[in-house]
Amino acid sequence: MSKAGLLRERLTGPGAVRVAGAHDALSARVAEEVGFDAVWASSLAISAARGLPDMSLLTMTDYLQAAGHINDVCTIPVIADCDTGFGNALNVAYMVRQYEAAGIAAVCIEDKVFPKRNSFVDTDQILEDADLFARKIEIAKQTQVTKDFLLIARTEAAIAGAGVDEALRRAHRYVDAGADAVLMHSKSAQPDEVLSFLDRWQRRAPVVVVPTTYYGWPAEHAAEAGVAMVIYANQALRASVQSMRQALGAVLAAGCSVGIEEQIAPMAEIFRLQRVDDWLALEA
Repeated sequence: MSKAGLLRERLTGPGAVRVAGAHDALSARVAEEVGFDAVWASSLAISAARGLPDMSLLTMTDYLQAAGHINDVCTIPVIADCDTGFGNALNVAYMVRQYEAAGIAAVCIEDKVFPKRNSFVDTDQILEDADLFARKIEIAKQTQVTKDFLLIARTEAAIAGAGVDEALRRAHRYVDAGADAVLMHSKSAQPDEVLSFLDRWQRRAPVVVVPTTYYGWPAEHAAEAGVAMVIYANQALRASVQSMRQALGAVLAAGCSVGIEEQIAPMAEIFRLQRVDDWLALEA
């Protein structure tokens, strides 16, 4: 079964699919090893790895290359965060062809205007017309080749301050257009907006959530409420930044690394994650 087929099957199964955000192939491999069900090729994290903000500065080719590197080292499905779809409906059609051909299991597009701003940045969040966005979904689904490839429609209505009623209206429109799942995004400190949405959604289609701000909500509770997928989109990136700052600061302060060597991964672990032995075996 393809990775897309596995993800589609898992999305409608019991419990919530647990997804970890990754910014490169190494972080994706770690996510798979610790037990996550899928990997989220995060536009925020991929941009941050280049030292850039999540503001539609990178191109589709940039993000596709990063997602491809992630997919190459994983046996679990990869879901690509494709922002607003990199343009109009025709751009979305081209995007679907490229990501599907690369073996990506699913793409997620959001209903904001281009260029987007990250959902958690304190700035204006402007929604795209729902009918225009629905047309993107229709063309995307017409374009895909395999039946298992998934499109997740992400509504930013709550992020933009338009409320749960508007999020529901848009979500229904997007499922009518062919979306395989909807991502109900919220920056509330509690899952209140998501719960209100779920209560009225009545499990019409799988619901995806990203609990960046309401991080105290366990995945089991989310699943019980009707969530099909939980994405921990940026925790690995944030952890790596904090760890690097602490380790490098300690080295600089001490003038050597003796104080941290037992706390960081040994070189042998890096070689294992790189599959050095497998590559050397090809030369034998």
